[in-house]
Amino acid sequence: MTQFIVNLVEDEENLGKVIKAYMEKEGWEVNHYTDGKKASEEISNPPHLWILDIMLPGMDGYQLLKSIKAEADTPVIFISARDKDLDRVLGLELGSDDYLAKPFLPEELVIRAKKMLTRVYPPEVNEKDDIELNGYIIDPTSRTVHDGSEHIELTTKEMDLVILLTSHIGEALSRETIIEYVWGTDYFGSERAVDDVVRRVRKKLPRIHLETLYGYGYRVLLS
Repeated sequence: MTQFIVNLVEDEENLGKVIKAYMEKEGWEVNHYTDGKKASEEISNPPHLWILDIMLPGMDGYQLLKSIKAEADTPVIFISARDKDLDRVLGLELGSDDYLAKPFLPEELVIRAKKMLTRVYPPEVNEKDDIELNGYIIDPTSRTVHDGSEHIELTTKEMDLVILLTSHIGEALSRETIIEYVWGTDYFGSERAVDDVVRRVRKKLPRIHLETLYGYGYRVLLS
């Protein structure tokens, strides 16, 4: 599981500490800066994600965003208490990837950050080693599943889903991540397609503990 690095630039120290604490619970490494100029010194050493307030001492969020995007296409989430419509438009024009208006719940920022990270850095799937799970033998290379000597027939998308989730046991995967792996980045259908494939997999492989994370996605747990 990737340990993501997040650079948080927020001059309200208490808010910054709260956000950092929530994100560290996700297992991420969080660097908190209260000064835009100081944060700009880290642009050459990019994290996985930047979270920027707009009103900052030293260098404002707009200037910082320009400098970040000039160096690398690292995803950026803007947070601001100012005119949300104006800031959203300007931020998008300068290259921000998401925007969240203050006040907000730290949990909402974490959810947005998590979705951003899993979309930009999709999980890698090991397609070499067999996976043994609750009596099933899953072979990602030959794309087969056996229950003892019995071969279990799966459709292409069912097999893709099983390989993805069982290659990341215990890891929460968003519907967006699942769609990109199973259907591809050019898919424009409903996310309910994921739920339909999950339902069929549960029926065919009932001993796999496939947990629903409401409002987010799915994960496979050891049981």
